[in-house]
Amino acid sequence: MDWGYIFSVMISSAFGVEAIVFGLAAIGINMQFGYTGLLNFGQSAFMAVGGYSIAVTVVQLGLNFWVGIVIGLGGAILLSLLLGIPTLRLRADYLAIVTIAASEIVRLLVRSVTFKEFFGGSDGLQSFSGGFFALNPIPVGDYNLGPVNFSNRELFVLTVGWVIVALSCLLVWLLVRSPWGRVLKGIREDEDAVRSLGKNVYLYKMQALIIGGMFGAIAGFVYAVGNEAVSPDFFGTDSTFFAYAILILGGAARVFGPVLGTVIFWAIIQGTDVFLRSGIEVGLPIISLMNGTQAAVIRFMLVGLGIMLLMIFRPQGILGDRKELALDAR
Repeated sequence: MDWGYIFSVMISSAFGVEAIVFGLAAIGINMQFGYTGLLNFGQSAFMAVGGYSIAVTVVQLGLNFWVGIVIGLGGAILLSLLLGIPTLRLRADYLAIVTIAASEIVRLLVRSVTFKEFFGGSDGLQSFSGGFFALNPIPVGDYNLGPVNFSNRELFVLTVGWVIVALSCLLVWLLVRSPWGRVLKGIREDEDAVRSLGKNVYLYKMQALIIGGMFGAIAGFVYAVGNEAVSPDFFGTDSTFFAYAILILGGAARVFGPVLGTVIFWAIIQGTDVFLRSGIEVGLPIISLMNGTQAAVIRFMLVGLGIMLLMIFRPQGILGDRKELALDAR
């Protein structure tokens, strides 16, 4: 059993592109669910809007990379309005139903054969990150950071990605400490009481939905650029629930909850996968009875069991405060 290799995989996964993408998606959900109490089960739709905005703008329209970012953010705002206007005056479960349906509509739309010439169908789109990597100041070569090796392109993506995560956390911290943020928390606890104070609850909810959706679009930007490709199947409902698992693990209504959650989540997911596969190769008892496909499924079962135990014994998450917010699973 090569423990050094397993450790290096855990480190590279904990701080890799996927950790950045889902960390940003979870930051958006934290703004919506953690601070406002909105159940958005369609964050993957906002991620798809961001990722495909860059890809389509560069590949199909031949425009600048930065134009795609503007279009993606505008698309996230438009999608928030389309989802929020008919639902935010109703109970929270209506928003949940509408958003999960919308995420599948967006995924099937970009995956459809009808729009294959525009969105690339099930194959997606590739080769559109040149404008981003043209800004790379890191010299060509490989760089060893402890047990992990990165190319100059990977290191550039990770550097920019974690800077975006840090700036996003700073923005959330400033927002939730403002009077506006205190109103959001009040809506989460008792929106009728906030409404009785003369606050426009509907408007505040819409603002939170838009901001959270824009964080989702930014996550889509990072995914598209980091992988230099977009694929519709990445934007399934499981991506949204990964982001929720990350938020619950780190602690909802905490600025750094999504960051800690994504680091731990991806370290455990990938570390468990490599451990099980290595155990199969060396013939460890019980583990050697399964194959690689089964190992890939069992790692999610183990992580799911861990989250269940967390919900039972610490429902507020690792950084969460039970007095402020707890997901009671008892």
